[in-house]
Amino acid sequence: MLVRQVTAASVFLVVSLTHWAFGGASLPAPADTTVDFTQQILPILSGQCYGCHGKAVQMHGLRLDHRPGALKGGESGTPALIPGNSGGSRLIHYISGADSSIVMPPQGDRLPEAQIGLLRTWIDQGAHYSEEESADKGQAGRSSHWSFQPVLPAAIPEASDGEWVRNPIDAFVLEKLEARGWKPSAAATPRVLLRRIYLDLIGLPPTLDEQEQILDAPTPERFDELVSELLKRPGYGERWGRHWLDLVRYAETNGYERDATKPSVWKYRDYVIRSLNQDKPYDRFILEQLAGDELPDRSAETHIATGFARLGPWDDEPADFAQDRFDQLDDIVRTTSEVFLGMTLGCARCHDHKFDPLTQRDYYSMVAIFDGLQRPRNGRRELDLPIGTREQLARLAARDTEIAPLAQEIERLREDFRSSFLASGESKLLEEANQAFLTAPKERTEEQKNLVQKHFEESVTEVTAAMPSKTLEEIHFLEEKIGTLKMATPDPERAYFMHEPKLPGPTHLLFRGRAATPGPAVPPMVPAVLADPEPAFPDAGATSLRRLTLARWIANRQNPLTARVIVNRVWQFHFGAGLVRSANDFGAIGQKPTHPALLDWLASWFVEQGWSLKKLHQLIMTSNSYRMSKNGLPAYREEDPENRLLWRFPYTRLEVEVIRDSILAVSGRLNRKMFGPSILPEVQPAALEGHPDPDKIWKASEEAEASRRTIYAFIKRLMIIPMLEVLDFCDTSRSSAKRAVTSTAPQALTLFNGDFITRQSHYFTERLIHEVGLDFDKLIERAYRLTLCRPPTRHERESMLDFLRREMEASLWESTKVNDREEVRRAALHQMCRVMFNLNEFVYPD
Repeated sequence: MLVRQVTAASVFLVVSLTHWAFGGASLPAPADTTVDFTQQILPILSGQCYGCHGKAVQMHGLRLDHRPGALKGGESGTPALIPGNSGGSRLIHYISGADSSIVMPPQGDRLPEAQIGLLRTWIDQGAHYSEEESADKGQAGRSSHWSFQPVLPAAIPEASDGEWVRNPIDAFVLEKLEARGWKPSAAATPRVLLRRIYLDLIGLPPTLDEQEQILDAPTPERFDELVSELLKRPGYGERWGRHWLDLVRYAETNGYERDATKPSVWKYRDYVIRSLNQDKPYDRFILEQLAGDELPDRSAETHIATGFARLGPWDDEPADFAQDRFDQLDDIVRTTSEVFLGMTLGCARCHDHKFDPLTQRDYYSMVAIFDGLQRPRNGRRELDLPIGTREQLARLAARDTEIAPLAQEIERLREDFRSSFLASGESKLLEEANQAFLTAPKERTEEQKNLVQKHFEESVTEVTAAMPSKTLEEIHFLEEKIGTLKMATPDPERAYFMHEPKLPGPTHLLFRGRAATPGPAVPPMVPAVLADPEPAFPDAGATSLRRLTLARWIANRQNPLTARVIVNRVWQFHFGAGLVRSANDFGAIGQKPTHPALLDWLASWFVEQGWSLKKLHQLIMTSNSYRMSKNGLPAYREEDPENRLLWRFPYTRLEVEVIRDSILAVSGRLNRKMFGPSILPEVQPAALEGHPDPDKIWKASEEAEASRRTIYAFIKRLMIIPMLEVLDFCDTSRSSAKRAVTSTAPQALTLFNGDFITRQSHYFTERLIHEVGLDFDKLIERAYRLTLCRPPTRHERESMLDFLRREMEASLWESTKVNDREEVRRAALHQMCRVMFNLNEFVYPD
């Protein structure tokens, strides 16, 4: 029905002027301002007009997304707007309702008078389009925007202070500083740098032995060796894997009302950790996640990698299944474009992008690439899939075909006897439960369903005990046959990913993003502004091969965005802010790079080094730019409060995972077990009270298992572990390029009074006493060395001793037992350990 309305409205918009009159209706007055097309007019036209009259679709020949098309008009040749005469422009009369028979836009509310006034002023001032719009936005050929230009290796500047320059990064940073007459901050002290490197690379503080090994001879070269050594540790993948999981909206449940668990999804998390530890080239990392099932050398690992497309939220009972299908594809397209390309292509779902040269056609052509993917499920229950070669999966399918009738016969034998047994009156079940079992499943009331669930195990035991030996023998014989078939063809590993069970049909552009209003079919293509040339999508094989074509285009060294985006992300996670501070948006409204030459040099160097992330870490962390202190001149802070010129190392708070892992490491309770199903740390019962089934939603792991690194914690979308949520865990519903950092009262309460902190403070107390006894001086020294990697200052030592004395006095005052003195000392030490975990310095790298 909507398509007919659009068509009818468009007919009115292009009828001949000889049959058209305004009828004297009043129009909103023009706005009294100088209009800026890009900032004020483009958002209106893009949001309201381009869906039907843009580059992708021109209903009845009318195109409004560039000036020649608007002046030419539609099929009749009548202009839609007349520069200098908004009152005589047909566009204004239709959007203002001057002709009651015309509805523009054809869906939704009419434009506000303020917007119509802006459009009138724009037309009266000449109806000028921006240079980029006039050049036909989105057509072949690169935009002039900086991020769409080829990556060219910049010349390394020659800095006057050659002694400070350890590698090219320093030369680029120093050039900017010297242009202002500034100098970089002094070098960080060895102790500060040591803790910074450990927390940055592996997310754990150095042990006492590790501190002594470096601090005995803290030369720059020894720190270079330390970086190399830490990059080889498994903790590197655990630390940096979490950054990637933020980007790809990783969680282990679907969200929405039921928030059901995604089966086997934790294997994707383990894949990421292993890939980083192996220093898998980033271009290969891209190929595996987008098209691991289409690679010539596909394997179980590459199939697991394609779980990337399925990680987002999923509504298992949508109101509109067709619309939900496109919502799922939208999640994949948005995440892919933001994570790998730094492009907000998802903004072009309902209309051409308001700021970037990306059209609806670009968006739906990308949708077409993923349109063959299907989510394996059984109704509302998601399924994982077996992994193997096509030959292995074919053998598995043949085996299951043989097993199916055997399993059905077993079930028939059991059900026949169960029905006769329950009907005989011999069952000891409650009569209500007995009747519930006898009622056909589809006819059971809600109360009967609950009774069946409650008494199921009891019924199985009772029925099995009463079953005749002949029936048992038949069942046993069939089970043996099934066992033999499974032994000959064992069950393969299973994983969580989408698949292409059949080749995709045509994909249609959707008017205003609605599945109910399909437009023209679009082929699989990449955004036109980046296509130079457009990659050729081959004929399909067992799958469409569309995703593999896309992945190879993204991972191509000539792609202007891919390398820039990932080196910027790595820089951001080291320095707290990227060279481009809008890490998921390299478009027109994203931020420009603070050091564009450095960004391009890094991107070019990264590709030349084989897309090695570890080499990139090594380069960044061996620079003097990384090894600066956080101190600087007040004058610099006044002129550059955001440290955009990198005159000092930035202040950044540790993520909650590193805080929790560091606490476990210091207390001596960290379990270094890697991989496997996720842990469920203990949470307060109050956090579960609002759930309809609090006893089943969260069965906490044993404490030793729950003391693994936080990356292995179960991430439930509708109930994030309270400690993680309070300390600014990422938004799991979309790609999170950078976490928010807040300072709130619940954070202080969690870190001082939470059960986890109280328990770990107790373990820390026992560790200290075990290692150095009850001498307060030694205890304070050891506590500072373990938590902050430095000895206490004289003032800190005196303050802590005074604190311990006061704690003991308070406890003794309350005690009536003479033999409580040792316990009183322990209690005082316990409070000291809580204080250590709450020092500001503990939650900051330095």
